[in-house]
Amino acid sequence: MPLLLITPRTPEPGAWRRSAGVNGSGSSSRARVFTAFVSRSDSACHRRLLLCEASGSSAGERGQSGGQKAPLWLTADMESAVVLLVVLLIPSVCSVCPDKEPGLQPWIPGHSEKHHVTIGYGQKVLLMASATVHSIQILNGGKLVVADSNRPILLRTRSILIGKDGELHIGSWDCPYRGNVTISLFGRLDSGEEEHSYFGRKFIGVGTGGTLEIHGRPKLAWTFLNATLRPGGGHHRSFLLQRSWGSRGIMALVIDPDGRGVLQAHRFDTYRSKNESRRLAEFVGRVEAGLILAMLVNDEASKNLEESAREGLSELGSRHVQSLGFRHSWTFIVKKGDPSSAVEDHSPYEGTRALSEAQSVAVFQSRSGERFRVTASSQWLQEVEWSDWFDRDDEGGSGDWEKLHDLHRTHPDRLCSTPLDIQAQTHDGVPSNQTGDVIHKIDKNYGFVCLNRDQPHGLCHNYRVRFLCGKRVRPQAFMSIDILSGDSILELADKPVGWEAGDRVVVASSDFSMFQAEEFTLLPCPTCSGHQVKVKGKARFVHLGEPVDGVDMRAEVGLLTRNVLIRGEMEPGCYSQDACRFFPFDTFGGHLKVERAFRAVHLSGVELQHMGQQSMGHYPVHFHMNGDVDERGGYHPPTSVSQLSIHHSFSRCITIHGSNGLQVKDVVGYDTLGHCFFTEDGPEERNTFRHCLGLLVRAGTLLPSDRDGRMCRDITEGAFPGYVANPRQDCSASSTFWIANPNNNLIDCAAAGSQEAGFWFIFHHVPTGPSEGLYPPGQSEHTPMGRFINNRAHSNYRAGMILDHGVKTTPANSRDKRPPLSLTGARYGPHQDADPSKPRVPALIHHFIAYKNQDHGAWLRGGDVWLDDCQFADNGIGLTLASGGTFPDDDGSHQLVQNSLFVGESGNRGTCDSDNGAWGPGGVDHSSRTLPRGVDFPIRGMQIYDGPINVHNCTFRNYVALDGRHTSAFGFRLNNSWQSCPNNNVSSISFDHVTMTSRVFFGEPGPWFSEMHMDGDKTTIFHDVDGSVSEYPGAFLVKEDNWLLRHPDCVDVPDWRAAICSGHYAQVYIQIRNPANLNMLMVRNEYPDRLLTLEGALGKKKHYQQFQPVVSLAKGYTVHWDQVAPAEVTVWLINFNKNDWISLGICYPPGTTFTIISDVHDRLSKQTHKTGVFFRTNQSEKLERSRPSRGYYYWEEETSLLFLKVKAHSSREKFAFCSVKGCERIKITAVIPDKSPPSNCMSRAYPRHSKLPVVDVPMPKKKSNSMLSEHFLEVRLESYTTRFFHIKEDFSFTEVSGRKFYQLEDGIQVTVIDGHNGSVVGSRGFSTSLLQGVPAQLEKYIDGLKDRSIVLMTSKGHLGTRGGWTKVLERLGVNKSIKLKDKLALVGFKGLFRPDWVRLELDSDRAKIHQVVPFPVVPKMKL
Repeated sequence: MPLLLITPRTPEPGAWRRSAGVNGSGSSSRARVFTAFVSRSDSACHRRLLLCEASGSSAGERGQSGGQKAPLWLTADMESAVVLLVVLLIPSVCSVCPDKEPGLQPWIPGHSEKHHVTIGYGQKVLLMASATVHSIQILNGGKLVVADSNRPILLRTRSILIGKDGELHIGSWDCPYRGNVTISLFGRLDSGEEEHSYFGRKFIGVGTGGTLEIHGRPKLAWTFLNATLRPGGGHHRSFLLQRSWGSRGIMALVIDPDGRGVLQAHRFDTYRSKNESRRLAEFVGRVEAGLILAMLVNDEASKNLEESAREGLSELGSRHVQSLGFRHSWTFIVKKGDPSSAVEDHSPYEGTRALSEAQSVAVFQSRSGERFRVTASSQWLQEVEWSDWFDRDDEGGSGDWEKLHDLHRTHPDRLCSTPLDIQAQTHDGVPSNQTGDVIHKIDKNYGFVCLNRDQPHGLCHNYRVRFLCGKRVRPQAFMSIDILSGDSILELADKPVGWEAGDRVVVASSDFSMFQAEEFTLLPCPTCSGHQVKVKGKARFVHLGEPVDGVDMRAEVGLLTRNVLIRGEMEPGCYSQDACRFFPFDTFGGHLKVERAFRAVHLSGVELQHMGQQSMGHYPVHFHMNGDVDERGGYHPPTSVSQLSIHHSFSRCITIHGSNGLQVKDVVGYDTLGHCFFTEDGPEERNTFRHCLGLLVRAGTLLPSDRDGRMCRDITEGAFPGYVANPRQDCSASSTFWIANPNNNLIDCAAAGSQEAGFWFIFHHVPTGPSEGLYPPGQSEHTPMGRFINNRAHSNYRAGMILDHGVKTTPANSRDKRPPLSLTGARYGPHQDADPSKPRVPALIHHFIAYKNQDHGAWLRGGDVWLDDCQFADNGIGLTLASGGTFPDDDGSHQLVQNSLFVGESGNRGTCDSDNGAWGPGGVDHSSRTLPRGVDFPIRGMQIYDGPINVHNCTFRNYVALDGRHTSAFGFRLNNSWQSCPNNNVSSISFDHVTMTSRVFFGEPGPWFSEMHMDGDKTTIFHDVDGSVSEYPGAFLVKEDNWLLRHPDCVDVPDWRAAICSGHYAQVYIQIRNPANLNMLMVRNEYPDRLLTLEGALGKKKHYQQFQPVVSLAKGYTVHWDQVAPAEVTVWLINFNKNDWISLGICYPPGTTFTIISDVHDRLSKQTHKTGVFFRTNQSEKLERSRPSRGYYYWEEETSLLFLKVKAHSSREKFAFCSVKGCERIKITAVIPDKSPPSNCMSRAYPRHSKLPVVDVPMPKKKSNSMLSEHFLEVRLESYTTRFFHIKEDFSFTEVSGRKFYQLEDGIQVTVIDGHNGSVVGSRGFSTSLLQGVPAQLEKYIDGLKDRSIVLMTSKGHLGTRGGWTKVLERLGVNKSIKLKDKLALVGFKGLFRPDWVRLELDSDRAKIHQVVPFPVVPKMKL
């Protein structure tokens, strides 16, 4: 038998742990061997054990037990060999429970807080009962096992240290602990106790060579609600029956008096047959006394209902069954044997158009005290429908009269005589109560009347009416059983395996506020189904249990209770001066720490409560500098923690520090201070978080990233004197999952509420703390991302996910006073093997769900970040993809989101609560709801920042702008100083419940957008590859006032503050020094009066400045300054393909001399090599002959402009910013005379260098919109004068979707478009003489137009700017104070609101409008 002692160092899960010895009596030695393995194990193990016993019994034994003989080929020696083999194999099949292992000595130490316990030198003890000791050390072969007892065991101690070759066992993988055991760590921070040099105080510590195996009962860790839990919702419907036609007769149910459901259900068609009546009488007689009988009639049951049946029901307590007649409604509920309990109702049939109903409700109480309600309803139900719309009269005469009597006489077959309701609206669909008219009468029995005399403007609108009419009645039978309770039933997505009455669970918030998470206690529930649990009390908030608008927003339900509990004993209040500044409670909890070179650690099925301390290194579960803890480190099986419930802790949940390969699975972390699932210094790799849930993560004090604003300002340890904190930049990052190295795996995890972020990938440029030197500088920023699959984040303040930023890895100094580990900038660019010289590797994010995050669903910055099949809903901003670096260090990127869903405002309206912040109207139905940030915050789905990005095959749903809130599917970063890339590509976009006006918004000065004066605000652009956004395939959308990018054929989109254009675009990066605090003015030669002022991307105190405008290629530009020109200007080419060029004239003071070179900058080596020199020429045309090695510049003394042709000479890879040879540059060094004036050459440069605007790339043809319910209509209006010497001629036309209407005579041309369908209603001219003589004709014509008409107006000839006709313009949306000129172009609107696209252009020579109008025209609700 000594062979049994040969065991692997760390057995695999499912394998035996350590067992030896033989017990039992009255059987052979071999039989006794197998008895040693019986004890307690699962049924599968028992089945395997039977096989083992059968294999191990002797031939004689088999013959005695079953009459079977041993096989002839099995000799005695062979049989012995088989027995030995089986004995050796048994440990891999069936294992002994730790507390049943032979050789354990019972241990009952009693209770003494001064008792120091050491278990060593081969001592193996079994804790049999509760105990209190000062401390426990287990080392040198010592082993402590906790007995699995029917009585709870409480072990109180200050610390447990598991040293070299020491072991602590509570259950095992194969034999999980079944009883209840608590390890309670006690001690105060100010107790004066000497602390361990490594582990500190109040701890369970696993030292070098130590083994910790704790395995509680397996239980479901967490799941989702599968039905919505509503505030106050304690009633639970356990049974429902509904019937109509086809179920005629009397329906009867027999119900268990303890509320356990329906025992029998029958239907008796006593209309069809007397046999059915007799069967009913027999059935009633058979029902046992004490059972509940519920009966009702559906349709008809009286025709063959015999007296015997009626009498039997009367004996039960019925008073109306004797008078039951044709199609009468009848219900009856009684507990048989107690006529006084009878509840009954009866209602005669009133005909095919009349309602009738009988309803009975009875409440019963079960023997357990649970109350339930039985409801029976029998009725004739009338359904309703609206009539057609009727318009008998118009607003002429005394007013609009739509009387019911007149309408019924005209339409007798289309209108009921006794309507149930009435509606009135204009022909444009505006309800009568929203038109502003005074309504004389609206009554369902009379009709509708609007009198002209009552109206301030003297005329009613023309109305139409319709009436609500009832259909023929139909039978409806309804019966239900509802459990009545002050408690609640949770419908769960998974079976709550192992959950028991008395367990605590937490239900996560499904709204913006993480503080809507609620705890409940489970109650017994014999009537619950396999996926239900009953909890004590009612919810205070809505917790969703279903997908909404295509997004899975189900609230998580996490288990907090485990049968193995490790807890810290806490004082009733805070007593530590440092912590008490921020927390009113004791934060000195227990902690569990694992030291390097431990022997084995596996934790499962454990609850950790009040663990962690507000001091470094003391966390609920802490793996500290362990290196590889999986197979790579020699751990078989790999180290793991699973099915842990960590709650109400004081510092994190799981901390992985300098450790790799840890398996973290099915862990619930709830209500903690500081980052919950935490990787610490940067070198932590290959760790896997699988199916983990974290929620209610608050700020803590340990690291700057843990701290909130107050902590950030008050805690300045490590900062340089004079440090003033900027909390939003330096701190404020507490997150549920804090991942310091991208090479970790997150699968099926949920971040359900953090003070800042759900998932935050952070970068350490170099490893910090004890991990210093474990990888070279910058490696983590280039490390490919591990698996990120099927994760979700909601109820976080800043973002559901952030991939951005680093931590400061240098000490504070006079130049950077911030303390170490403050947040700082970092750029993520993953490459193969973390080597920037090797190919890029995209970070893949699959099926990520982010909803109800106050600021962002996700903010992701990286060289290559690809999202697929993701869902974003109800976030302030759904998704922002930021470029992977700062040019020129960034190598370009390929950022992609595809096959994803964005929902602006879903059906998840939330709960009005002070923690949620804003509450106001929103969504498609404008209902009240919780809102992100503020009631007027501009909600955006996809936010375009810098780029380049690609958005492909995505759906945007429920983005509805309000008058006062600029909601849009696509938007741009607010107050943005950075570049915008012309390679932001959008394709295959679908919209659902997104009006044309809400698809895109470029911004405007006002709340949240500020003054729109920053460079990025002015240069926004994206490429609509297939026209799925704008309806113009291949077009670019640019800001409406960016004339560096526009051309004459661009189409304005006023609702978007944008223009739809075509062209070839790139960027120039202009870097200046000496001085650097300048503003740059850039002008395109084709639009000299439309300059673009840029302030620069950097602060004015920097030693250099950079400007990054997007430009149209093959065009000429001039650059000017608001001060003296800089002495050094470097022009970089971004997104230029080979041979792309622009002409650039830069203003300098007279007398300036220049040295100009060209060079190429290598991004990786950060080296620059010179490629050519520029020579001055006196011939401007010679600029065209510049070559890479020899270029020319032209100094124009008359204008003080330095001219260069900026051209790319090398090709560029698809996603790179620069060429394959590096970033091509031109560097200008100028010697500028002293006391020179500001370098603004505009007045001298133009009109000398003005050019006529030319369209280089024709505008794409607009997509056909005949199949679209919402679309754009393109309109073009021009009124202009041409001159040929002394000959002057006026022209004017209006164009609607390619159809032109020319104005033939002087005056006004009015073209009218139907605002519902976009069709042209008509076009009519009003001559100048008519306008001056009979202006009322134009006014009457406009008055006669239907509401919601688009009115296009042009002028020709000399336009009289005075007279009564001009009042018409006000009715079409024009400002009253406007001063007219000869040339006029107007896109106006007749209606009760003013759309954003109403536009008037006036000029003496040319007035032009070229824009789109969205259809149908709908008003924006006012905020």
